[in-house]
Amino acid sequence: MANHITIRPATGKWSVRAGGAVIGESENALELTEGDYPFVIYFPRGDIATAFLDKTDKTTFCPHKGDASYYSVVTKSTTLENVAWSYEAPKDDMTEIKDYLAFYAGNGVTVEKI
Repeated sequence: MANHITIRPATGKWSVRAGGAVIGESENALELTEGDYPFVIYFPRGDIATAFLDKTDKTTFCPHKGDASYYSVVTKSTTLENVAWSYEAPKDDMTEIKDYLAFYAGNGVTVEKI
C-alpha cells in the first residue's frame, strides 16, 4: 500500500443520501485517508441501493489505487452526474476497496455518520 494511504474500518453507522433520499447505510464502511486530503468513506456495494446508480463513461487514474469508474445517481427529480466512484480492479495493495463505492459530498449528496 502506498505509504501515504491509510484504510481502516469506519466506526459506527454511516449513511449516504442523494436528492434527499437515503440510498445506503452501512456499519461496514471503510475510511480511506490519503496524504493531507480529508478522509473518504467507502461503502460496501451491497449496502447501497445500486438501482439508483447509472455508470458513466468517466474514468480517472490514480497511480496508487488504479482506475476509477464513475456513477451518476438518478433521483426522482434529477440526475446527479458523476457523484460516485469505485475502483473495480484496484492495484494489488488496494484490494481492500474493491466492491466499495465512494461519494462526493455536496451538490445534492450527503455522507454522514448516524
